[in-house]
Amino acid sequence: MSADDVIALPLAFGGQRLDWRDLPTSVRERIQTRAGARVSAETTPTSGFSPGFVAVLELGDGHDVFVKAVSADQNPQAPELARAEVRAARALPPQVPAPRLLWSDDDGQWVLLGFEAVHGSSPELPWRPDDLERVLAAVDALADAEPVPGHELPRTDDLLAEDFQGWRHLLAADDAAREAMAVAVGEPGRWALDRLEDLVLWEQDALRVCAGDSLVHGDLRADNVMIEESHGRVWLIDWPHASVGAPWLDLAFMLPSVALQGGGDPARLFAQRPVADGVTREELRAFLTGLAGWYAWSSTRPAPVGIPNLRAFQAAQAAATLRWLRDLS
Repeated sequence: MSADDVIALPLAFGGQRLDWRDLPTSVRERIQTRAGARVSAETTPTSGFSPGFVAVLELGDGHDVFVKAVSADQNPQAPELARAEVRAARALPPQVPAPRLLWSDDDGQWVLLGFEAVHGSSPELPWRPDDLERVLAAVDALADAEPVPGHELPRTDDLLAEDFQGWRHLLAADDAAREAMAVAVGEPGRWALDRLEDLVLWEQDALRVCAGDSLVHGDLRADNVMIEESHGRVWLIDWPHASVGAPWLDLAFMLPSVALQGGGDPARLFAQRPVADGVTREELRAFLTGLAGWYAWSSTRPAPVGIPNLRAFQAAQAAATLRWLRDLS
């Protein structure tokens, strides 16, 4: 499958998802103790990449709770991401449309999170214009939010310091690695190899332009959004990559996936949003260079444990980001 062919891949689950019966008895008991009632039924989502246990649990007292339960057995990084999501949940101000963290539990092996269960679904793909407008309006509002005082979120430029070196890695790599990237990413990857020295130069400004004081989700795309059918309320979910940075970053992070999933031209959509006011061409170019390099380099790496589809999605994201970047250069 080439990057150009991917439309719904981000919504096709690619991880080692567990059922309730797969969890150790001790973990099930901990969840029920924290939830305050016995579990009577489960509904497992089919979207997303997260390995482990992820489900809405129906409780015997009539309430629902959305539960994540992960250990290093599913993916070595999963527990730390879950712990980061706990820190992020505690940092969110009340106006951010995110499900509330009700409880968490961490015994050093299994990390458990219990969230308020919200009822909705991921946007229909290809993107419908009304859904996209609702979600982009939520992203506009997020740009005005700052974490609560005393938060423990990292700065975006610190969080991405290792990730935004993809083009430097490719410049230092051998011909086989560069060819592997071009094959995975397709025609935009060939263009990138022809401009590799320029990309390395632009990438060096990527972290600088990320600096700011706004709350940044850092991983917005269709499978990290839920829309309530009854009145169209938008929920932004899955916050383990949250940080503090420039207010326009989430819009720029999200739009390559929107383009990939039939939502329209990212350059036009970016320019239409109020948060883009004052963002220079050079700033946007630097950020997109860093983002595209992260995706392109990552697409050449071995698949993470329990998440076999991630690299193909990153290749597709690299292609979409590079097309936007090519129009800026």
